[in-house]
Amino acid sequence: MIDIPGTSGALPDNAEAVEEELEKAASKKPRKLSERQKARRMLLQALYQWEMAKAPVNEIMAEYLVYYKGKIDRDFFKEVFPEVVKHAAELDTMMVPLLDRELKDIDPVEISLMRLGLYELAHRIDVPYKVVINEGIEMAKRFGGTEGHKFVNSVLDKLSRRLRLAETRPR
Repeated sequence: MIDIPGTSGALPDNAEAVEEELEKAASKKPRKLSERQKARRMLLQALYQWEMAKAPVNEIMAEYLVYYKGKIDRDFFKEVFPEVVKHAAELDTMMVPLLDRELKDIDPVEISLMRLGLYELAHRIDVPYKVVINEGIEMAKRFGGTEGHKFVNSVLDKLSRRLRLAETRPR
């Protein structure tokens, strides 16, 4: 290794070491998504489409169920999508006090993610609150704005303490 003054570490002195590190990084396979995770991603897309176009729920749902032929938790999608839309005003009311800006100024991807997460926290107690928050954060990192995952995390975390008191309370 070659020490470089003013740096906290050293660089490898040969190209083989660099190549080995790159090969290790490239060989790591991406984590395979579960059928429920795929359904959540499809839910995010459908909720985004509903937010932007306000098309009828049954049309959006039919479009996604026909288009996507892969293995997903279809029952979860079919149950959750129309319910999130039906409860959108209630979900928005829950999150507004925690927002640092107007609801209309929030990115539609993040609004869709927070509605989905809040719906699950409030109405799907079969899903652990940590799973709801983690899934929201991961999708925000992938599909949201640069710092959107922090915003989504903050809102879902605060509301999980209200909606899932027994689950979130320290033992």
